[in-house]
Amino acid sequence: MGTQERKALEKQLRRSQILDAARMLLFSSGIDSVSISGISSKAELGVGTIYFYFKNKDEIFAALQEEGLALLYSKICKFIEKEPAPEKQLAGIAEAYYRVSEENKDYFDIINYFLSSPRIFFEPGLKYQIDMSGHKILKIIQNTIATGIETGVFKEAQPGRFSIMFWGTLHGLLHFKKLEHTILENENHRDLYEYSVNKLIDAIRCQ
Repeated sequence: MGTQERKALEKQLRRSQILDAARMLLFSSGIDSVSISGISSKAELGVGTIYFYFKNKDEIFAALQEEGLALLYSKICKFIEKEPAPEKQLAGIAEAYYRVSEENKDYFDIINYFLSSPRIFFEPGLKYQIDMSGHKILKIIQNTIATGIETGVFKEAQPGRFSIMFWGTLHGLLHFKKLEHTILENENHRDLYEYSVNKLIDAIRCQ
């Protein structure tokens, strides 16, 4: 490995070290209690090193959110590449989201933390940047529905609105997993999720 490659790897590792520390503090203390000095201590790096990579803690948390959305986007792309049929692609998008919630819980929890709160955490520039990462996912859903309409698989619908409803429903259903030992104790959460996804797809499928 050459000098340039080694330096790039070191930068990547330092950045990951900072983000890992911030993620742990976010869930243990809440966003308002996290400080740059706290992240510095948790990551065992100097405060100056933190500021070398990020301007402030908002940039750190925005980076965490974007990482989670990028992972979700990547998994969705892999699932829909396997299936040419629009209805199978929608099911694949739902499956990708479920897998992230199970296999990449830290990333899912980060998406969940910021997406589920009515509070706006970031200044407009950062918020726009994060929203555009989410918009890429929404666009995949929207394009899948539009393709289904064009090919006669789906009924005439409003792809933009249905894509928002579809993603919102997936997110809400995944939230319900925390209730599986109480009000959903007689339900299998996985089965409930798949049942709901199939009902959504059936609602726009041409008979």
